[in-house]
Amino acid sequence: MRRWDDASQPKARIEIIPMIDVMMFLLVFFVLISQNVIPALGVKTKLPEASQSDDLRSATKRAVVTIAADGLLQLEGKQVTLAELPARLKLMQQDAQGRLVIVINGDEASTLQQLIGVMDTLKGHGFEALSIATKKKLG
Repeated sequence: MRRWDDASQPKARIEIIPMIDVMMFLLVFFVLISQNVIPALGVKTKLPEASQSDDLRSATKRAVVTIAADGLLQLEGKQVTLAELPARLKLMQQDAQGRLVIVINGDEASTLQQLIGVMDTLKGHGFEALSIATKKKLG
């Protein structure tokens, strides 16, 4: 009986070097994210300290107004001017279908005049529920 040799098929190989490259890239990316090397959106603020801080965890809708050290204003991470702040908050209040609590997140280096200017503008447009964000003083 005669046998014909079948042409041998090359075996499939799994290339591991590209997979290691991808895994190292992902590892570096997540390490940089976890160490805040890649900056988050918004203005970095250092909150003032207060020993009588309350925790604001309620069912009402909150809007965060940020006052940076240089006077820059942001509403929910988006830059706004003092003139357009009440109009945007009115829209947020309509969407919330209820009471809107405004949290003023001011940098400790921002001036008192900047804070009073924001509060005066908001109270002049009918916003009464204002809170100032602080961090709890240790010790």
